[in-house]
Amino acid sequence: MAKSEDQVAAWRALLLAHSGAVRAIEADLAAAGTIPLSWYDVLLELNSAANRRLRMQDLAARVLLSRTRVSRLVDEIVQAGLVERMPDPDDGRATFAVITSTGRSELRRTAPRYLAGIDTHFTSLFTAEERKQLTGLLQRVADRHADARFAR
Repeated sequence: MAKSEDQVAAWRALLLAHSGAVRAIEADLAAAGTIPLSWYDVLLELNSAANRRLRMQDLAARVLLSRTRVSRLVDEIVQAGLVERMPDPDDGRATFAVITSTGRSELRRTAPRYLAGIDTHFTSLFTAEERKQLTGLLQRVADRHADARFAR
């Protein structure tokens, strides 16, 4: 295999692995009757943020979705009563997304299924040493792009 083919093969394998694992975890959550994975991602970020709230632009950067999609997604989660939108008192142009107590309850209810899905569809496929190596390799890529991720 030529060098460029090898590079493309690694990239393709990463994309296929990500897509397959995410779809499998989404299916597990749906079968369990919990909130969708995209909602879980938003609630997890809000729950771990200071005061359990984030400006919408910061939330968009953290959940790795487009700002437009995050806004629509938060609208859906607001409708379900799991998040509230609050104006930023320091900047009238900005809005916070804030997790509600019901949102925190749903996050806790979904967490065991989410963690089981990660184990079933990802971590259980590797030995402890392979997981350590994979973490180091992928973290190198993540670190390279961390500043750009939050600068959007």
